[in-house]
Amino acid sequence: MSSVSKADRKTALDVASWSFNIVTSVGIIMVNKALMATYGFSFATTLTGLHFATTTLLTVLLRWLGYIQDSHIPLPDLLKFVLFANFSIVGMNVSLMWNSVGFYQIAKLSMIPVSCFLEVVFDKVRYSRDTKLSILLVLLGVAVCTVTDVSVNVKGFLAAVIAVWSTALQQYYVYFLQRKHSLGSFDLLGHTAPVQAASLLLAGPFVDYWLTEKKVYAYNYTTVSTFFIILSCTIAVGTNLSQFICIGRFTAVSFQVLGHMKTILVLILGFLFFGKEGLNLHVILGMVIAVAGMIWYGNASSKPGGKERWTYSAPSDKSQKPDNLFGSTETDEKV
Repeated sequence: MSSVSKADRKTALDVASWSFNIVTSVGIIMVNKALMATYGFSFATTLTGLHFATTTLLTVLLRWLGYIQDSHIPLPDLLKFVLFANFSIVGMNVSLMWNSVGFYQIAKLSMIPVSCFLEVVFDKVRYSRDTKLSILLVLLGVAVCTVTDVSVNVKGFLAAVIAVWSTALQQYYVYFLQRKHSLGSFDLLGHTAPVQAASLLLAGPFVDYWLTEKKVYAYNYTTVSTFFIILSCTIAVGTNLSQFICIGRFTAVSFQVLGHMKTILVLILGFLFFGKEGLNLHVILGMVIAVAGMIWYGNASSKPGGKERWTYSAPSDKSQKPDNLFGSTETDEKV
């Protein structure tokens, strides 16, 4: 009875974690679309700095409430994480600016094989044939949904390479640092958010001016646009936290594969809010293929031998600190 109860509890926490991430991620995309397209706030890097500043305020509150315990990350590990994370943010923005939308989507899809490569090289993970095929099916489905015009140039290609590798490394490091230093999601966020906030708020206005030739302090801040900025920052707290929780509970590859459900939801919401031109038989077919691949991936990777880590094991003398708000994290049951 206890084992069944434990399994049921883990399943419930897994579903809650994914739901939390999907809702906040889709929510922030829709809010940012309105903020940038409707109100002309095109300062994406500075906005991300504000997101992490708001997240830092949450971590201070959680530390005061006792949900974040005293812990330590060596400075080199922390700086590597922040470097990967900030290059990911800037690289994605630059890639979107310098590439066609089609090539930008292909670059985003390539994060999955890159994440797989990192797990194979560093964690000695081995995937079964069904797991590999299910990942390919997801990639195919999302490509059918999102990839339209595809054109590439040298500087755009280099920006995409930097964006893809830095994002994959950042997400891998979320998982790696939680295991290496026995940290919960709140603990890790408490270390990384302040450094990311400071670095992005310092560099953000310069990066945004380089990308848009507009100055953030010259923007006309109205009551409505300020409301959307605050709303974006509020939702971003949940997005940042849920990313750490999901990658900590699962892996970066599973986060990427199953995370494409967010892409599908964004397409559906875009259709509901912006009209029928965003949805056609071609896109619906891609959605069906992608969802089928996600279901197959969840089933294949959870089977014995579906996804095995041959040599890596968590330290035996200490276990990962639990996130008290969501319950403990299972370290030996990964999707």
